[in-house]
Amino acid sequence: MLDKYNPNEFEEELYKNWEKSGYFTPVVDKIKVPYTIVIPPPNVTGKLHMGHALVMTLQDILIRYKKLRGFNTLWIPGTDHAAIATEVKVIEKLKNEGKSKESIGREAFLEEAWDWTRKYGGTIINQLKSLGCSCDWTRERFTMDEGLSKAVEEVFIRMYEKGAIYRGDRMINWCPTCKSSLSDIEVEPQEESSHLWYIRYYTKDKKEYVTVATTRPETMLGDTGVAVSPDDERYKDMIRKNSSSTYCKP
Repeated sequence: MLDKYNPNEFEEELYKNWEKSGYFTPVVDKIKVPYTIVIPPPNVTGKLHMGHALVMTLQDILIRYKKLRGFNTLWIPGTDHAAIATEVKVIEKLKNEGKSKESIGREAFLEEAWDWTRKYGGTIINQLKSLGCSCDWTRERFTMDEGLSKAVEEVFIRMYEKGAIYRGDRMINWCPTCKSSLSDIEVEPQEESSHLWYIRYYTKDKKEYVTVATTRPETMLGDTGVAVSPDDERYKDMIRKNSSSTYCKP
Protein backbone atom coordinates (compact mmCIF):
# COMPACT_ATOMS: atom_id res chain seq x y z
CA MET A 1 0.00 0.00 0.00
CA LEU A 2 1.28 3.47 -0.93
CA ASP A 3 2.14 5.70 2.00
CA LYS A 4 0.83 8.74 0.09
CA TYR A 5 -2.22 9.20 -2.07
CA ASN A 6 -1.18 9.81 -5.67
CA PRO A 7 -4.27 11.01 -7.56
CA ASN A 8 -2.59 10.81 -10.97
CA GLU A 9 -1.78 7.12 -10.70
CA PHE A 10 -4.91 6.10 -8.77
CA GLU A 11 -7.48 8.02 -10.85
CA GLU A 12 -5.90 7.08 -14.18
CA GLU A 13 -6.05 3.37 -13.38
CA LEU A 14 -9.57 3.73 -12.01
CA TYR A 15 -10.76 5.46 -15.17
CA LYS A 16 -9.13 2.83 -17.40
CA ASN A 17 -11.01 0.16 -15.45
CA TRP A 18 -14.29 2.03 -15.96
CA GLU A 19 -13.67 2.16 -19.71
CA LYS A 20 -12.57 -1.46 -19.92
CA SER A 21 -15.65 -2.57 -18.03
CA GLY A 22 -17.91 -0.67 -20.43
CA TYR A 23 -19.60 1.38 -17.72
CA PHE A 24 -20.02 4.34 -20.09
CA THR A 25 -21.16 2.33 -23.12
CA PRO A 26 -24.90 1.63 -22.96
CA VAL A 27 -26.73 -1.08 -24.86
CA VAL A 28 -30.23 -0.81 -26.26
CA ASP A 29 -32.72 -1.51 -23.48
CA LYS A 30 -36.35 -0.92 -24.45
CA ILE A 31 -37.43 -1.21 -20.83
CA LYS A 32 -35.37 1.80 -19.71
CA VAL A 33 -36.07 5.38 -20.70
CA PRO A 34 -33.17 6.80 -22.76
CA TYR A 35 -31.38 9.93 -21.60
CA THR A 36 -28.76 11.36 -23.98
CA ILE A 37 -26.44 14.36 -24.01
CA VAL A 38 -24.33 15.36 -27.00
CA ILE A 39 -21.29 17.16 -25.70
CA PRO A 40 -20.84 20.76 -26.91
CA PRO A 41 -17.62 19.84 -28.76
CA PRO A 42 -14.62 21.84 -27.51
CA ASN A 43 -12.64 23.64 -30.21
CA VAL A 44 -9.24 22.17 -31.05
CA THR A 45 -7.73 25.66 -30.83
CA GLY A 46 -5.91 24.71 -27.65
CA LYS A 47 -6.38 23.16 -24.24
CA LEU A 48 -9.50 23.19 -22.09
CA HIS A 49 -10.06 26.04 -19.65
CA MET A 50 -12.09 26.48 -16.45
CA GLY A 51 -15.25 27.20 -18.43
CA HIS A 52 -15.00 23.78 -20.06
CA ALA A 53 -14.42 22.16 -16.67
CA LEU A 54 -17.60 23.77 -15.32
CA VAL A 55 -19.79 22.79 -18.27
CA MET A 56 -18.44 19.22 -18.44
CA THR A 57 -18.92 18.75 -14.69
CA LEU A 58 -22.57 19.80 -14.92
CA GLN A 59 -23.21 17.41 -17.81
CA ASP A 60 -21.46 14.59 -16.00
CA ILE A 61 -23.63 15.21 -12.93
CA LEU A 62 -26.77 14.95 -15.07
CA ILE A 63 -25.67 11.74 -16.76
CA ARG A 64 -24.62 10.03 -13.54
CA TYR A 65 -27.75 11.18 -11.70
CA LYS A 66 -30.04 9.90 -14.45
CA LYS A 67 -28.16 6.61 -14.57
CA LEU A 68 -28.67 6.13 -10.84
CA ARG A 69 -32.36 6.86 -11.38
CA GLY A 70 -32.60 3.96 -13.83
CA PHE A 71 -32.36 5.78 -17.15
CA ASN A 72 -30.40 4.30 -20.07
CA THR A 73 -27.83 7.10 -20.29
CA LEU A 74 -25.53 8.07 -23.14
CA TRP A 75 -23.07 10.96 -23.27
CA ILE A 76 -21.63 11.39 -26.76
CA PRO A 77 -18.19 13.06 -26.85
CA GLY A 78 -16.35 14.87 -29.63
CA THR A 79 -14.28 17.86 -30.70
CA ASP A 80 -14.86 20.72 -33.12
CA HIS A 81 -12.49 21.78 -35.92
CA ALA A 82 -13.29 25.47 -35.14
CA ALA A 83 -12.52 26.54 -38.73
CA ILE A 84 -11.16 30.11 -38.78
CA ALA A 85 -10.16 30.06 -35.10
CA THR A 86 -7.92 27.03 -35.67
CA GLU A 87 -6.57 28.53 -38.88
CA VAL A 88 -5.49 31.63 -36.95
CA LYS A 89 -3.69 29.47 -34.38
CA VAL A 90 -1.85 27.54 -37.10
CA ILE A 91 -0.88 30.80 -38.83
CA GLU A 92 0.53 32.10 -35.51
CA LYS A 93 2.52 28.88 -35.11
CA LEU A 94 3.97 29.19 -38.61
CA LYS A 95 4.82 32.84 -38.00
CA ASN A 96 6.84 31.88 -34.92
CA GLU A 97 8.72 29.43 -37.14
CA GLY A 98 9.45 32.10 -39.74
CA LYS A 99 6.91 30.71 -42.21
CA SER A 100 3.56 31.78 -43.63
CA LYS A 101 0.50 30.12 -45.09
CA GLU A 102 1.35 31.49 -48.52
CA SER A 103 5.01 30.43 -48.44
CA ILE A 104 4.34 26.75 -47.67
CA GLY A 105 1.34 26.35 -49.99
CA ARG A 106 -2.17 24.95 -49.61
CA GLU A 107 -1.39 21.25 -49.17
CA ALA A 108 1.38 21.81 -46.62
CA PHE A 109 -0.84 24.22 -44.70
CA LEU A 110 -3.67 21.67 -44.57
CA GLU A 111 -1.24 19.11 -43.18
CA GLU A 112 -0.11 21.64 -40.56
CA ALA A 113 -3.76 22.15 -39.61
CA TRP A 114 -4.32 18.41 -39.27
CA ASP A 115 -1.16 18.07 -37.17
CA TRP A 116 -2.51 20.80 -34.88
CA THR A 117 -5.87 19.05 -34.68
CA ARG A 118 -4.32 15.69 -33.82
CA LYS A 119 -2.14 17.27 -31.15
CA TYR A 120 -4.73 19.39 -29.36
CA GLY A 121 -7.68 17.15 -30.13
CA GLY A 122 -5.88 14.34 -28.31
CA THR A 123 -4.94 16.67 -25.46
CA ILE A 124 -8.56 17.71 -25.00
CA ILE A 125 -9.80 14.12 -24.94
CA ASN A 126 -7.20 13.20 -22.31
CA GLN A 127 -8.22 16.24 -20.26
CA LEU A 128 -11.87 15.16 -20.39
CA LYS A 129 -10.88 11.70 -19.19
CA SER A 130 -8.80 13.26 -16.40
CA LEU A 131 -11.94 15.09 -15.28
CA GLY A 132 -13.64 11.70 -14.96
CA CYS A 133 -16.22 12.44 -17.68
CA SER A 134 -18.46 9.41 -18.18
CA CYS A 135 -18.57 9.73 -21.98
CA ASP A 136 -19.03 6.77 -24.30
CA TRP A 137 -15.67 6.97 -26.06
CA THR A 138 -16.66 4.28 -28.57
CA ARG A 139 -18.87 6.99 -30.12
CA GLU A 140 -16.28 9.77 -30.12
CA ARG A 141 -16.56 12.07 -33.15
CA PHE A 142 -14.75 14.98 -34.79
CA THR A 143 -16.79 17.54 -36.71
CA MET A 144 -14.83 16.86 -39.92
CA ASP A 145 -15.25 13.08 -39.79
CA GLU A 146 -16.50 11.75 -43.11
CA GLY A 147 -19.79 10.51 -41.65
CA LEU A 148 -20.56 13.82 -39.97
CA SER A 149 -19.64 15.81 -43.08
CA LYS A 150 -21.99 13.70 -45.19
CA ALA A 151 -24.75 14.09 -42.61
CA VAL A 152 -24.39 17.89 -42.66
CA GLU A 153 -24.42 17.88 -46.47
CA GLU A 154 -27.54 15.68 -46.53
CA VAL A 155 -29.43 17.87 -44.05
CA PHE A 156 -28.40 21.04 -45.89
CA ILE A 157 -29.68 19.67 -49.20
CA ARG A 158 -32.97 18.54 -47.65
CA MET A 159 -33.52 21.96 -46.08
CA TYR A 160 -32.68 23.65 -49.38
CA GLU A 161 -35.16 21.47 -51.25
CA LYS A 162 -37.84 22.45 -48.71
CA GLY A 163 -37.10 26.12 -49.28
CA ALA A 164 -35.73 26.64 -45.77
CA ILE A 165 -32.34 27.78 -47.11
CA TYR A 166 -32.05 30.71 -49.48
CA ARG A 167 -29.60 33.37 -50.49
CA GLY A 168 -30.09 36.94 -49.35
CA ASP A 169 -28.30 40.20 -48.62
CA ARG A 170 -27.41 40.77 -44.99
CA MET A 171 -25.12 42.86 -42.85
CA ILE A 172 -22.39 40.48 -41.68
CA ASN A 173 -19.07 40.45 -39.84
CA TRP A 174 -16.26 40.34 -42.41
CA CYS A 175 -12.56 39.65 -41.87
CA PRO A 176 -10.43 41.65 -44.34
CA THR A 177 -7.45 39.38 -43.65
CA CYS A 178 -9.13 35.97 -43.95
CA LYS A 179 -11.48 37.24 -46.68
CA SER A 180 -14.32 35.41 -44.98
CA SER A 181 -17.46 36.04 -42.96
CA LEU A 182 -17.32 35.67 -39.18
CA SER A 183 -19.92 34.66 -36.62
CA ASP A 184 -20.76 37.01 -33.77
CA ILE A 185 -18.88 34.83 -31.26
CA GLU A 186 -15.69 35.21 -33.31
CA VAL A 187 -15.79 38.99 -33.01
CA GLU A 188 -14.45 40.94 -30.04
CA PRO A 189 -16.23 44.32 -29.88
CA GLN A 190 -14.16 47.39 -29.04
CA GLU A 191 -15.47 50.76 -27.95
CA GLU A 192 -14.40 53.65 -30.14
CA SER A 193 -15.12 57.35 -30.19
CA SER A 194 -17.56 58.00 -33.01
CA HIS A 195 -19.45 60.83 -34.67
CA LEU A 196 -23.18 61.46 -34.85
CA TRP A 197 -24.65 62.45 -38.19
CA TYR A 198 -27.94 64.32 -38.20
CA ILE A 199 -30.15 63.71 -41.23
CA ARG A 200 -33.21 65.84 -42.01
CA TYR A 201 -36.13 64.04 -43.60
CA TYR A 202 -38.26 66.70 -45.27
CA THR A 203 -41.92 66.45 -46.17
CA LYS A 204 -42.86 66.74 -49.83
CA ASP A 205 -43.57 70.45 -49.51
CA LYS A 206 -40.11 70.83 -47.99
CA LYS A 207 -41.46 72.96 -45.15
CA GLU A 208 -41.22 70.47 -42.28
CA TYR A 209 -38.69 67.82 -41.42
CA VAL A 210 -37.76 65.14 -38.90
CA THR A 211 -34.16 64.99 -37.74
CA VAL A 212 -32.66 61.54 -37.22
CA ALA A 213 -29.25 61.02 -35.59
CA THR A 214 -27.06 58.07 -36.57
CA THR A 215 -23.50 56.82 -36.43
CA ARG A 216 -24.00 54.93 -39.70
CA PRO A 217 -25.15 57.43 -42.35
CA GLU A 218 -24.51 54.96 -45.18
CA THR A 219 -27.39 52.80 -43.95
CA MET A 220 -29.85 55.68 -44.25
CA LEU A 221 -29.87 55.37 -48.03
CA GLY A 222 -32.06 52.30 -47.69
CA ASP A 223 -34.66 53.90 -45.43
CA THR A 224 -38.28 53.63 -46.58
CA GLY A 225 -40.00 55.23 -43.61
CA VAL A 226 -39.50 57.22 -40.44
CA ALA A 227 -41.38 56.44 -37.23
CA VAL A 228 -42.29 59.03 -34.61
CA SER A 229 -44.13 58.79 -31.33
CA PRO A 230 -47.79 59.80 -31.69
CA ASP A 231 -47.50 61.35 -28.21
CA ASP A 232 -44.63 63.64 -29.22
CA GLU A 233 -46.06 67.14 -29.66
CA ARG A 234 -43.26 68.09 -32.06
CA TYR A 235 -44.39 65.64 -34.71
CA LYS A 236 -48.16 65.38 -34.24
CA ASP A 237 -48.81 67.33 -37.48
CA MET A 238 -46.45 65.12 -39.50
CA ILE A 239 -48.07 61.74 -38.88
CA ARG A 240 -49.03 60.00 -42.14
CA LYS A 241 -47.30 62.60 -44.25
CA ASN A 242 -45.01 61.51 -47.06
CA SER A 243 -41.43 62.59 -47.28
CA SER A 244 -39.30 63.56 -50.22
CA SER A 245 -36.74 60.78 -50.36
CA THR A 246 -34.56 62.85 -52.67
CA TYR A 247 -34.54 65.86 -50.38
CA CYS A 248 -32.50 65.14 -47.26
CA LYS A 249 -29.94 67.45 -45.73
CA PRO A 250 -27.09 66.42 -43.42
